[in-house]
Amino acid sequence: MRKYVVMGVQGSGKGTQSQMLAADFDLVHISVGDIFRWHVQSHTKLGAQVRRIMAAGDLVGDDLVESVVRDRLQQHDWNYGFIVDGFPRNPRQAEFFLESYDIDGVIHLDLPDEEVHRRVLARRLCRNCGMDYNLIAHRPQEENRCDVCGGVLVTREDDTEEALAARLRDYHGKTNPVLDIFQRKEFVVTVDARADKGTVQNAIRKALRLPGYGQVRA
Repeated sequence: MRKYVVMGVQGSGKGTQSQMLAADFDLVHISVGDIFRWHVQSHTKLGAQVRRIMAAGDLVGDDLVESVVRDRLQQHDWNYGFIVDGFPRNPRQAEFFLESYDIDGVIHLDLPDEEVHRRVLARRLCRNCGMDYNLIAHRPQEENRCDVCGGVLVTREDDTEEALAARLRDYHGKTNPVLDIFQRKEFVVTVDARADKGTVQNAIRKALRLPGYGQVRA
């Protein structure tokens, strides 16, 4: 059983890299962002709360994030392990995570702030089905239209210069102490996230001593 944590600022490719690892090693991918987006799109009570927070330009609180992750992990559907992205977000949560789960590795995707701005502000979301696009790496076939359902592509509510600046301040302020805690356990591998997704994935696997991308057999 393998248990990994992926850390990185928005736009660093946490979701993409997590999905690539999860697919080859039968891991359950637990994404805090995906969970919140599902609730928003499904118009749940939690989704309405998250939408109000984002509309005000604020960040979802650590306590709410912790509650969502705890509930998800308690489902125990991760027979071969899990890979979590978007958590933990503060030292207390990191200590709890280490006490509760036998973590095999923490993957830190390092990306300069200027590249974060370039990537994040190019993101688009289908208003209808929620499909993600990026005008740099994953453009739709028809401009501003979803390839899957034909819905209109829109900018995410929280993908603005002001909101991004707030997220970067929050991320940098909290991430270093969390990484310090994990590094004391010698769990952290840092990978340059500026390269293409295959190169980054292979760098992750090399650091974790896993078979290279494309070498895993069913």
